[in-house]
Amino acid sequence: MADKTLTRMDLADAVHSQVGLSRNESADLVERVLTHVSDALVKGEQVKISSFGTFSVREKAARVGRNPKTGEEVPIHPRRVLTFRPSHLMKDRVAAGNKK
Repeated sequence: MADKTLTRMDLADAVHSQVGLSRNESADLVERVLTHVSDALVKGEQVKISSFGTFSVREKAARVGRNPKTGEEVPIHPRRVLTFRPSHLMKDRVAAGNKK
């Protein structure tokens, strides 16, 4: 696995170097895009980015879990979880990177 993590600043630097916006404009653009995506997910909308993948929110029902150490039953409350489903192109790209 890679030790590098892609950050907001890395994305802003990429926009700055490839699009030519100032550093502040690039950072603002990245922030606005991420805010727009997260706002859509909070509303329960699906976010589909072509050739990348789909983010969606799933409702999980309440259930009874078990503490594996003690065997004690514990109630797990209903909740919303974020899921990501990569596109076939992204899967192929990642798989090709594994072969290097």
